[in-house]
Amino acid sequence: MVATTRVAPTAPLAARRGRNTALWALQGLLAAFFLAAAALPKLFGEATAVETFAEIGLGQGFRYVVGALELAGAIGLVVPRLARPAALGLGGVMIGAILTNLFVIDGGLLTITPAILLALCCLVAQGRRSGAGS
Repeated sequence: MVATTRVAPTAPLAARRGRNTALWALQGLLAAFFLAAAALPKLFGEATAVETFAEIGLGQGFRYVVGALELAGAIGLVVPRLARPAALGLGGVMIGAILTNLFVIDGGLLTITPAILLALCCLVAQGRRSGAGS
């Protein structure tokens, strides 16, 4: 006679559903932020974005590249199969923003927002690591 072992799920179904719902809510909020407050001002040439990228010194073309990356990331956050790669990509953009604010613009306090966004992107990437919750 062969004994079988029943393996309990790692988390109860209700807890997994709650976690999934919270992740989708976070992804939606992040997507809205990256779209409205990050990508669109850069892509449409809002004055502050233009001035900031002039100060960085890499040209206005770089502003369009960063805006396009943020737009793509915002869209990816709400597409189940792309949520994790989008979160990882946006995390990379936020690392660049932190480093730029620290070493190019000398904006110590300006690093707070990208640091928080980086942490939230890491949370999404970790939560979507197995593709669960699509």
